[in-house]
Amino acid sequence: MIANVVVAQNVDTLFVSANELYRNGAFEEAIKKYKKIESQDTVSSELYLNLGNAYYKLNKVGPTIFYYEKALKLDPLNVDVKNNLIFAKRLALDNIEEVPKTVFQKFNKNYLQKLSYNDWAIVVVVLSFSSAIFFLLFYFGYSSTRKRIYFTTSGISLLLLIFSIFISYNQYSQTTKKIEAIVFVKKTAVRNAPTFNSEEVFILHEGTKVMVLDAVDNWKKIKLIDGKQGWMIADEIKLLTDF
Repeated sequence: MIANVVVAQNVDTLFVSANELYRNGAFEEAIKKYKKIESQDTVSSELYLNLGNAYYKLNKVGPTIFYYEKALKLDPLNVDVKNNLIFAKRLALDNIEEVPKTVFQKFNKNYLQKLSYNDWAIVVVVLSFSSAIFFLLFYFGYSSTRKRIYFTTSGISLLLLIFSIFISYNQYSQTTKKIEAIVFVKKTAVRNAPTFNSEEVFILHEGTKVMVLDAVDNWKKIKLIDGKQGWMIADEIKLLTDF
């Protein structure tokens, strides 16, 4: 217990010191301290936001977008991260248009994905208690009018519970299976096979987000939001799932 308190105090001290360095324009020194906090496995959306801000000041596109994306994964509702990410993406050279989504995909992205699978799990717990309580009120109630209200409310809660379980599982499945990465080199060629003598299919630049589909030796098969696929050297991208 005492060790945990000491670690927490040390992290707080480092965070305050890093913020002070950032305010004074010593962005590289601030980054070193922020990364020291990260190395102690005490990450947070605020830490990654500040790291992204520091890299933005240094005009390093890849790391800027990388840490903003990581911050957003920890807190999808963080407005500051969302706004900063919009500005950061304007620095990236690749302008890739996303494949049109279906109505359900748009609804999922615009509404359901606003909450993480952990948030949906909390909703599931609340609805399960709500459904149980209203069913007990129905079972032990005496007034026929109230019994109907309790029964209807319990039924609605149960339906919402089933829906929330499905959404929670879907969000968890997407989060664990979807491997995203950010391009960390100024310019790279994406090829149609995991070999240097294979054909170049398109070019990517620093800061572009890709989805990793497969891996062979030191090559990664990637996919863009417009559906294009190809192979690139693994060392040229950095996985967002590496917490």
